[in-house]
Amino acid sequence: MSNLQTKMTCVAVMGIAALLPNFARAQAPTTATQNDQVNRVSIVYGQPNNSAFAQLYDLLRERRALERIQEILSPLRLPEPLTIKTTECGAINSYYQRENFKPVVTICYEYLKNILDSLPNETTPAGVTPDDAAVGQFVFVTLHEVGHATFDIFGVPIFGHEEDAADNFATYIMLQFGRSQARRLIGGAAWAWRAYLGDYRRNPMMQTRLAAFASDHGLPQERFYNLVCLAFGANKGEFADAQSYLPPTRLPKCSYEYQTLVRAFRKEISPHIDQEMAKRVLDTDWLGSLESGPVPQK
Repeated sequence: MSNLQTKMTCVAVMGIAALLPNFARAQAPTTATQNDQVNRVSIVYGQPNNSAFAQLYDLLRERRALERIQEILSPLRLPEPLTIKTTECGAINSYYQRENFKPVVTICYEYLKNILDSLPNETTPAGVTPDDAAVGQFVFVTLHEVGHATFDIFGVPIFGHEEDAADNFATYIMLQFGRSQARRLIGGAAWAWRAYLGDYRRNPMMQTRLAAFASDHGLPQERFYNLVCLAFGANKGEFADAQSYLPPTRLPKCSYEYQTLVRAFRKEISPHIDQEMAKRVLDTDWLGSLESGPVPQK
Protein backbone atom coordinates (compact mmCIF):
# COMPACT_ATOMS: atom_id res chain seq x y z
CA MET A 1 0.00 0.00 0.00
CA SER A 2 1.48 3.38 -1.01
CA ASN A 3 1.86 6.37 1.30
CA LEU A 4 -1.01 8.07 -0.53
CA GLN A 5 -3.26 5.05 -0.08
CA THR A 6 -2.37 4.81 3.59
CA LYS A 7 -3.20 8.46 4.04
CA MET A 8 -6.50 8.03 2.26
CA THR A 9 -7.38 5.06 4.44
CA CYS A 10 -6.70 7.04 7.59
CA VAL A 11 -8.74 9.99 6.37
CA ALA A 12 -11.63 7.78 5.27
CA VAL A 13 -11.86 5.85 8.51
CA MET A 14 -11.46 8.87 10.76
CA GLY A 15 -13.75 11.05 8.68
CA ILE A 16 -16.78 9.68 10.48
CA ALA A 17 -15.40 11.18 13.68
CA ALA A 18 -15.80 14.60 12.12
CA LEU A 19 -19.46 14.13 11.33
CA LEU A 20 -21.52 12.40 13.96
CA PRO A 21 -21.31 15.18 16.60
CA ASN A 22 -23.69 17.12 14.37
CA PHE A 23 -26.32 14.44 14.87
CA ALA A 24 -28.33 16.87 16.99
CA ARG A 25 -27.70 20.17 15.20
CA ALA A 26 -30.88 22.14 14.34
CA GLN A 27 -33.01 19.76 16.36
CA ALA A 28 -35.68 20.72 18.87
CA PRO A 29 -34.61 20.34 22.54
CA THR A 30 -35.62 16.99 23.97
CA THR A 31 -34.93 14.92 27.05
CA ALA A 32 -33.78 11.31 26.90
CA THR A 33 -35.87 8.84 28.88
CA GLN A 34 -34.41 7.50 32.11
CA ASN A 35 -34.79 3.93 30.91
CA ASP A 36 -32.31 4.51 28.08
CA GLN A 37 -28.66 3.97 28.91
CA VAL A 38 -25.48 5.84 28.09
CA ASN A 39 -22.61 4.49 25.97
CA ARG A 40 -24.30 1.38 24.66
CA VAL A 41 -22.15 1.23 21.53
CA SER A 42 -19.47 -1.45 21.64
CA ILE A 43 -16.71 -1.90 19.06
CA VAL A 44 -14.80 -4.84 17.59
CA TYR A 45 -11.75 -4.90 15.32
CA GLY A 46 -11.93 -8.22 13.52
CA GLN A 47 -8.57 -9.86 12.84
CA PRO A 48 -8.30 -10.34 9.05
CA ASN A 49 -7.03 -13.64 7.65
CA ASN A 50 -5.87 -12.02 4.42
CA SER A 51 -2.48 -10.36 4.86
CA ALA A 52 -3.53 -7.73 2.32
CA PHE A 53 -5.68 -6.17 5.06
CA ALA A 54 -3.09 -6.39 7.87
CA GLN A 55 -1.82 -2.82 7.50
CA LEU A 56 -5.36 -1.48 7.32
CA TYR A 57 -6.26 -3.41 10.47
CA ASP A 58 -3.22 -2.03 12.31
CA LEU A 59 -3.94 1.51 11.18
CA LEU A 60 -7.53 1.38 12.38
CA ARG A 61 -6.42 0.30 15.81
CA GLU A 62 -3.53 2.76 15.94
CA ARG A 63 -5.82 5.68 15.17
CA ARG A 64 -8.53 4.38 17.54
CA ALA A 65 -11.06 4.78 14.74
CA LEU A 66 -13.86 2.77 16.31
CA GLU A 67 -13.23 4.25 19.76
CA ARG A 68 -13.90 7.67 18.28
CA ILE A 69 -17.09 6.44 16.67
CA GLN A 70 -18.13 5.01 20.03
CA GLU A 71 -17.50 8.33 21.76
CA ILE A 72 -19.26 10.42 19.14
CA LEU A 73 -22.35 8.21 19.13
CA SER A 74 -22.66 8.65 22.91
CA PRO A 75 -25.43 11.32 22.66
CA LEU A 76 -27.68 8.69 21.08
CA ARG A 77 -29.70 7.05 23.84
CA LEU A 78 -30.05 3.41 22.83
CA PRO A 79 -32.44 1.03 24.62
CA GLU A 80 -30.17 -1.92 23.73
CA PRO A 81 -26.47 -2.37 22.90
CA LEU A 82 -25.25 -1.74 19.35
CA THR A 83 -21.98 -3.24 18.08
CA ILE A 84 -19.95 -1.62 15.30
CA LYS A 85 -17.20 -3.80 13.89
CA THR A 86 -14.69 -4.03 11.09
CA THR A 87 -14.02 -7.45 9.65
CA GLU A 88 -13.01 -9.43 6.59
CA CYS A 89 -16.17 -10.43 4.73
CA GLY A 90 -15.05 -12.13 1.55
CA ALA A 91 -16.94 -9.52 -0.48
CA ILE A 92 -17.10 -5.76 -0.95
CA ASN A 93 -19.88 -4.94 1.46
CA SER A 94 -21.08 -3.24 4.62
CA TYR A 95 -24.33 -4.10 6.30
CA TYR A 96 -26.56 -4.08 9.36
CA GLN A 97 -28.16 -7.17 10.85
CA ARG A 98 -28.94 -8.79 14.16
CA GLU A 99 -26.47 -11.46 15.24
CA ASN A 100 -27.80 -13.67 18.02
CA PHE A 101 -30.65 -11.15 18.30
CA LYS A 102 -28.19 -8.27 18.94
CA PRO A 103 -27.87 -5.32 16.51
CA VAL A 104 -24.54 -5.17 14.65
CA VAL A 105 -23.14 -2.79 12.01
CA THR A 106 -20.39 -4.43 9.94
CA ILE A 107 -17.84 -2.55 7.85
CA CYS A 108 -15.83 -4.87 5.61
CA TYR A 109 -12.14 -4.42 4.96
CA GLU A 110 -12.90 -5.25 1.34
CA TYR A 111 -15.14 -2.20 1.17
CA LEU A 112 -12.46 0.07 2.61
CA LYS A 113 -9.97 -1.23 0.06
CA ASN A 114 -12.49 -0.66 -2.72
CA ILE A 115 -12.77 2.97 -1.62
CA LEU A 116 -9.03 3.36 -2.08
CA ASP A 117 -9.09 1.67 -5.47
CA SER A 118 -11.85 3.98 -6.74
CA LEU A 119 -10.41 7.35 -5.70
CA PRO A 120 -9.82 10.01 -8.36
CA ASN A 121 -6.14 10.51 -9.18
CA GLU A 122 -6.43 14.26 -8.72
CA THR A 123 -8.99 16.91 -7.88
CA THR A 124 -11.94 16.59 -10.23
CA PRO A 125 -13.44 19.48 -12.26
CA ALA A 126 -16.23 19.57 -9.66
CA GLY A 127 -13.64 20.14 -6.91
CA VAL A 128 -13.70 16.65 -5.36
CA THR A 129 -10.24 15.77 -4.01
CA PRO A 130 -9.04 12.21 -3.41
CA ASP A 131 -9.37 12.91 0.34
CA ASP A 132 -12.97 14.08 -0.10
CA ALA A 133 -13.87 10.99 -2.13
CA ALA A 134 -12.40 8.71 0.53
CA VAL A 135 -14.04 10.44 3.47
CA GLY A 136 -17.38 11.06 1.80
CA GLN A 137 -17.83 7.47 0.65
CA PHE A 138 -16.82 5.99 3.99
CA VAL A 139 -18.97 8.35 6.03
CA PHE A 140 -21.99 7.87 3.80
CA VAL A 141 -21.94 4.08 3.86
CA THR A 142 -21.29 3.95 7.61
CA LEU A 143 -24.14 6.33 8.39
CA HIS A 144 -26.34 4.42 5.96
CA GLU A 145 -25.85 1.27 8.06
CA VAL A 146 -26.28 3.20 11.30
CA GLY A 147 -29.56 4.39 9.81
CA HIS A 148 -30.72 0.79 9.38
CA ALA A 149 -29.73 0.10 12.98
CA THR A 150 -31.58 3.16 14.23
CA PHE A 151 -34.76 2.25 12.35
CA ASP A 152 -34.67 -1.24 13.81
CA ILE A 153 -33.78 -0.34 17.40
CA PHE A 154 -36.29 2.50 17.71
CA GLY A 155 -39.00 0.92 15.57
CA VAL A 156 -39.07 3.80 13.09
CA PRO A 157 -41.95 3.28 10.62
CA ILE A 158 -40.86 3.23 6.97
CA PHE A 159 -43.05 3.90 3.95
CA GLY A 160 -41.29 2.80 0.78
CA HIS A 161 -37.86 1.24 0.46
CA GLU A 162 -35.81 1.13 3.66
CA GLU A 163 -32.62 1.46 1.60
CA ASP A 164 -33.81 4.85 0.36
CA ALA A 165 -34.64 5.88 3.92
CA ALA A 166 -31.16 4.84 5.10
CA ASP A 167 -29.62 6.91 2.29
CA ASN A 168 -31.69 9.89 3.40
CA PHE A 169 -30.69 9.36 7.03
CA ALA A 170 -27.01 9.49 6.07
CA THR A 171 -27.46 12.48 3.78
CA TYR A 172 -29.31 14.47 6.42
CA ILE A 173 -26.58 14.02 9.01
CA MET A 174 -23.87 14.94 6.53
CA LEU A 175 -25.74 18.13 5.68
CA GLN A 176 -25.73 19.23 9.33
CA PHE A 177 -21.98 19.70 9.11
CA GLY A 178 -20.47 23.15 8.55
CA ARG A 179 -21.09 24.50 5.06
CA SER A 180 -17.70 23.82 3.47
CA GLN A 181 -17.31 20.47 5.21
CA ALA A 182 -20.82 19.37 4.26
CA ARG A 183 -20.01 20.21 0.67
CA ARG A 184 -16.83 18.12 0.80
CA LEU A 185 -18.68 15.16 2.31
CA ILE A 186 -21.58 15.32 -0.13
CA GLY A 187 -19.23 15.72 -3.08
CA GLY A 188 -17.12 12.82 -1.89
CA ALA A 189 -20.12 10.56 -1.39
CA ALA A 190 -21.51 11.48 -4.80
CA TRP A 191 -18.20 10.53 -6.43
CA ALA A 192 -19.02 6.85 -6.00
CA TRP A 193 -22.07 7.22 -8.27
CA ARG A 194 -21.07 10.06 -10.58
CA ALA A 195 -19.04 7.60 -12.66
CA TYR A 196 -22.30 5.87 -13.66
CA LEU A 197 -23.72 9.06 -15.12
CA GLY A 198 -23.31 10.77 -18.43
CA ASP A 199 -24.47 14.23 -19.35
CA TYR A 200 -28.26 14.02 -19.51
CA ARG A 201 -28.39 17.10 -21.75
CA ARG A 202 -26.16 15.56 -24.42
CA ASN A 203 -27.16 11.94 -23.96
CA PRO A 204 -30.46 11.59 -22.07
CA MET A 205 -30.83 7.90 -22.89
CA MET A 206 -29.19 5.00 -21.05
CA GLN A 207 -29.34 1.23 -21.28
CA THR A 208 -29.59 -0.96 -18.22
CA ARG A 209 -30.49 -4.57 -17.54
CA LEU A 210 -34.14 -4.98 -16.56
CA ALA A 211 -33.18 -7.03 -13.49
CA ALA A 212 -31.44 -3.95 -12.03
CA PHE A 213 -34.85 -2.44 -11.34
CA ALA A 214 -35.73 -5.38 -9.06
CA SER A 215 -33.06 -4.57 -6.44
CA ASP A 216 -34.09 -3.24 -3.03
CA HIS A 217 -31.33 -0.64 -3.53
CA GLY A 218 -31.91 2.20 -5.94
CA LEU A 219 -29.84 2.36 -9.10
CA PRO A 220 -26.60 4.34 -8.71
CA GLN A 221 -28.07 7.05 -10.89
CA GLU A 222 -31.13 7.35 -8.63
CA ARG A 223 -29.03 7.49 -5.48
CA PHE A 224 -26.83 10.19 -6.99
CA TYR A 225 -29.77 12.38 -7.95
CA ASN A 226 -31.48 11.89 -4.57
CA LEU A 227 -28.31 12.87 -2.73
CA VAL A 228 -27.70 15.96 -4.85
CA CYS A 229 -31.35 17.03 -4.67
CA LEU A 230 -31.42 16.90 -0.87
CA ALA A 231 -28.20 18.89 -0.74
CA PHE A 232 -29.62 21.53 -3.09
CA GLY A 233 -32.83 21.64 -1.07
CA ALA A 234 -30.87 22.17 2.13
CA ASN A 235 -28.66 24.97 0.83
CA LYS A 236 -29.24 26.34 -2.67
CA GLY A 237 -26.27 28.67 -2.41
CA GLU A 238 -23.64 26.19 -1.29
CA PHE A 239 -24.87 23.51 -3.70
CA ALA A 240 -25.83 25.78 -6.59
CA ASP A 241 -23.83 23.64 -9.01
CA ALA A 242 -26.40 20.87 -8.47
CA GLN A 243 -28.40 22.69 -11.12
CA SER A 244 -25.92 21.48 -13.71
CA TYR A 245 -26.66 17.86 -12.76
CA LEU A 246 -30.35 17.80 -11.86
CA PRO A 247 -32.97 17.98 -14.62
CA PRO A 248 -35.14 21.11 -14.33
CA THR A 249 -38.18 18.95 -13.60
CA ARG A 250 -36.59 17.81 -10.30
CA LEU A 251 -35.06 21.05 -9.03
CA PRO A 252 -38.28 22.75 -7.81
CA LYS A 253 -39.08 19.74 -5.60
CA CYS A 254 -35.77 19.59 -3.74
CA SER A 255 -36.64 22.05 -0.96
CA TYR A 256 -39.83 20.15 -0.18
CA GLU A 257 -37.97 16.84 -0.17
CA TYR A 258 -35.40 18.17 2.28
CA GLN A 259 -38.00 19.74 4.60
CA THR A 260 -39.92 16.45 4.61
CA LEU A 261 -36.73 14.71 5.71
CA VAL A 262 -36.12 17.32 8.43
CA ARG A 263 -39.59 16.75 9.89
CA ALA A 264 -39.13 12.99 9.89
CA PHE A 265 -35.73 13.19 11.60
CA ARG A 266 -36.98 15.58 14.26
CA LYS A 267 -40.01 13.43 15.01
CA GLU A 268 -38.44 9.97 14.98
CA ILE A 269 -34.75 10.43 15.88
CA SER A 270 -34.33 13.63 17.90
CA PRO A 271 -36.26 12.36 20.97
CA HIS A 272 -33.51 9.76 21.40
CA ILE A 273 -30.63 12.27 21.48
CA ASP A 274 -29.19 13.72 24.69
CA GLN A 275 -28.94 17.38 23.65
CA GLU A 276 -26.59 18.48 26.42
CA MET A 277 -24.11 15.73 25.65
CA ALA A 278 -24.45 16.45 21.93
CA LYS A 279 -23.53 20.09 22.55
CA ARG A 280 -20.36 19.02 24.36
CA VAL A 281 -19.43 16.74 21.49
CA LEU A 282 -20.15 19.55 19.05
CA ASP A 283 -17.55 21.72 20.80
CA THR A 284 -14.79 19.30 19.76
CA ASP A 285 -12.94 20.14 16.54
CA TRP A 286 -12.85 16.58 15.23
CA LEU A 287 -12.09 17.40 11.62
CA GLY A 288 -9.44 20.00 12.45
CA SER A 289 -7.55 17.63 14.71
CA LEU A 290 -7.74 14.92 12.06
CA GLU A 291 -6.36 17.06 9.26
CA SER A 292 -3.55 18.43 11.40
CA GLY A 293 -2.30 14.98 12.35
CA PRO A 294 0.86 13.43 10.92
CA VAL A 295 0.67 11.47 7.69
CA PRO A 296 1.15 7.77 8.48
CA GLN A 297 4.12 6.18 6.74
CA LYS A 298 4.29 2.93 4.84
